[in-house]
Amino acid sequence: MKVWIDQDLCTGDGLCSEIAPAVFVLLDDGISYVRDGGRVMAASAGNPQGHEGTVVVPAALEDLVVEAAEECPGECIFVGG
Repeated sequence: MKVWIDQDLCTGDGLCSEIAPAVFVLLDDGISYVRDGGRVMAASAGNPQGHEGTVVVPAALEDLVVEAAEECPGECIFVGG
């Protein structure tokens, strides 16, 4: 499973980072980003973000990522195969 966040749609509620903190992080700009281990997929961190920042989700975290996507009020979390 892969996941990415469309930062233009993010409402900054931070629910994703509460549900799956190993995969999502809410930065000081009030927007959520995907983590790839210790790497944050954000332009401010020198990494691609949005669709270009798609990461593979560890199998043990897939259910939490799906839950985060379903609970996201901004519908900005995209999950795919």
